[in-house]
Amino acid sequence: MSTFFLVIGLGLCVLVFFVLYRVVFGPGVFNRIAAISAIGTKTLIILLIMGFIYDRVEMFVDISLVYALLNFIGTLAAAKFLGMETEL
Repeated sequence: MSTFFLVIGLGLCVLVFFVLYRVVFGPGVFNRIAAISAIGTKTLIILLIMGFIYDRVEMFVDISLVYALLNFIGTLAAAKFLGMETEL
């Protein structure tokens, strides 16, 4: 089962690099913010998979919840800041 989680985690790491392409070469600022949020979500899942691999799920769930909150607040702050810029 550990091998399965390791393969899934590596697959998600590859997907993070595909989304990173959108961050760097995105057509607009809002697409880049959405891509950064997607990277945060994929990182959250990778953290949970690491918890399953190391048999410390309860610790990694706590870390993932904090990371998810920070990702959400950061995305909202960036969208609000850039939304005010486009209104001017």
